[in-house]
Amino acid sequence: MTILSGLHSRSAEPPPGVTGADHWVAAAFLCANKPKKTAGADVYAGTTIDQMIAEKIGQDNLMPSMQLAVEDPGANSSNCGEGYSCTYTNTISWSSPTQPLPMELNPQVVFERMFGDGSTIEERAARRKRDRSILDSLTGSLSRLRNEFSPSDRARLDQYTEDVREIERRLQIAMKASSVAPAEMTVPVGVPQSFDEHIKLQFDLLALAFQADITRVGTLLFARDLTGRIYPESDAPTLGFHGGSHHGEDPRRIAEYAKLNQYHIKMLAYLVARLAKTEDGDGTLLDHSLVLYGTNMGNSNQHLHYDVPHVLVGGANGKLKGGRHLAYPTKTVPTGNLLLSVLDKFGIHRDSIGDSTGRLENL
Repeated sequence: MTILSGLHSRSAEPPPGVTGADHWVAAAFLCANKPKKTAGADVYAGTTIDQMIAEKIGQDNLMPSMQLAVEDPGANSSNCGEGYSCTYTNTISWSSPTQPLPMELNPQVVFERMFGDGSTIEERAARRKRDRSILDSLTGSLSRLRNEFSPSDRARLDQYTEDVREIERRLQIAMKASSVAPAEMTVPVGVPQSFDEHIKLQFDLLALAFQADITRVGTLLFARDLTGRIYPESDAPTLGFHGGSHHGEDPRRIAEYAKLNQYHIKMLAYLVARLAKTEDGDGTLLDHSLVLYGTNMGNSNQHLHYDVPHVLVGGANGKLKGGRHLAYPTKTVPTGNLLLSVLDKFGIHRDSIGDSTGRLENL
């Protein structure tokens, strides 16, 4: 584990002279770009690093990336603060500056995307087999018809055939994934009411997707900006998260709010432990993974975006040395530098991203 402190989330700061107009900071978390102010459909932020990584290492997987959440995105209105669209608070993954990706709340939907519809392994395998049979029949028919078409029609047919073959390839991956699903795992039913149960189930599915090589990239949004959610399983069971973040610098209230953050870290530890105990080649999933946990706000009471903490966990295939605390000078190093350095770990070398000014030293 490597703890990073002192980073500056410049891209999450409101315009000069404006206070509090920054409840859209989730949009900047993984791209370090300040989003366009709009409450309409013309949203604009930036391509996030998870999608850059998925483009690099996830295209041969059933799911190039997974986007998960544990809070209903319909909880707020279309305007989520100072004229900014709720889109900015509902997701942390963007495939392009104008294309936000939905975060899936329902573990049952996630499971069925991974392993197919059906309550048992046998039912899911039978469905995949039927799908494969249909594609085989279609491919055979296309081959027989090809010589009957004109050259221009054959070109269109060839493109269509390539598309069918791509579906076949994805189906082969899906059939392999179906055989990996543990027989003892019960198919999730709906969305758990308990946050504790919900997030652990989402993490279980993500870890299983890594293990089965269904995906190699995943994001999970712990909480939306302005959330009033309480966490009964925490040591501050009646404290709403957003209300607790505005503690007025009262030491007692700070201590209560810290309990919620400690609870969230405990949930992160659940994922880390799951990855650490899962064998993967010559090591574990944790050895071969890089987990980034963080935020875009330092002092939430005053909405300050400097001295923002982040945590990196995992071996990153030998590219990350743990057991360190890297403290950077206040208001000097933008979070974009962290994102640029993370991309380097995956062999993606860019000159800049968002507000970056270079790489993180000593990472």
